[in-house]
Amino acid sequence: MEHKVLIVDDTEANLILFDALVRKLGNCQPVTFSSPVKALDWAKANDPDLIIVDYMMPALDGIEFIRLLRELPAKEGIPILMITANDQKQVRYRALDVGASDFLTKPVDKIEFLARVTNMLALSDVRKKLADHAAWLAEEVRKATAEIIQRERETVVRLSKAAEFRDPETGAHILRMAHYSELIARGLGLSVADQELLLEAAPMHDIGKVGIADNILLKPGRLDPEEFEIMKRHAILGYEILKGSSSKVLQAGAEIARAHHEKFDGSGYPNGTKGKDIPIFSRIVAVADVFDALTSERPYKKAWSLERAAEHIKANSGSHFDPECVAVFFNKWDAVLEIRQRFKDED
Repeated sequence: MEHKVLIVDDTEANLILFDALVRKLGNCQPVTFSSPVKALDWAKANDPDLIIVDYMMPALDGIEFIRLLRELPAKEGIPILMITANDQKQVRYRALDVGASDFLTKPVDKIEFLARVTNMLALSDVRKKLADHAAWLAEEVRKATAEIIQRERETVVRLSKAAEFRDPETGAHILRMAHYSELIARGLGLSVADQELLLEAAPMHDIGKVGIADNILLKPGRLDPEEFEIMKRHAILGYEILKGSSSKVLQAGAEIARAHHEKFDGSGYPNGTKGKDIPIFSRIVAVADVFDALTSERPYKKAWSLERAAEHIKANSGSHFDPECVAVFFNKWDAVLEIRQRFKDED
């Protein structure tokens, strides 16, 4: 492996000497500059294995050169060998403070020079190997994390399907309401991480329906008051199924399952939570879920028209639904229609 060695000295004779000595080591490419300003510009675009810099120079002295170089991105670990006079201890202390690695005193001894340069290039090699290893570790962590996320997503899909198999709602409904939810979250200015979390967690909103008897869950007509009280239990059942997980997705799913039937005026269930006390994910899912349920055909009902469903959502803004969520939903109407078309029910 060839090493790049940057040499900065305003004395031409020193540049020639150091260039010749570095070449003696083999596998070394000296890059020389008599101007520290030009050397600094070169260093911005290159990654030398070692820098040899004189202290006494015009425009920039060696200390200022080192300080400016250490401020450059990814230059903090490059070994720097500074050339100083024998009686300049205070200069060395200052140089150490700004990032010098080692020193040579004038007049430079050739044998000592070669030994110091050899050692510092070996140090540079170790630094690069560590950086490569760190990059490898980061990539391995990324892969492992991606696998965990993929398994988590699979768990979410399978849990959602478990409810779907017992409920006349379709898989397309789950996809639509999840994407409607993400759309609202984006419009509200939630972080990208929260948008993605909501997209993954929203499909679990009705997971608690796995605990509701078929004669109630699949009843074609209107539920009587006693049956409706049993149906309302699916919110708490969903929360109980999902709570306590270390997964952020399942944690979010638990809160959504529990509170997506709460109403903004406090008249919802299971706890009668009101206004902004209802978790934001649940307020968002309430709009997305109800809109898609209204506009989807079920064995026990015909689909509402888009216009009728929109009027219903708007009419209940501030009572059933969070007005901000409703406003964003209809401000993004073209995107709503695109999602509806993309995830159509199968005939």
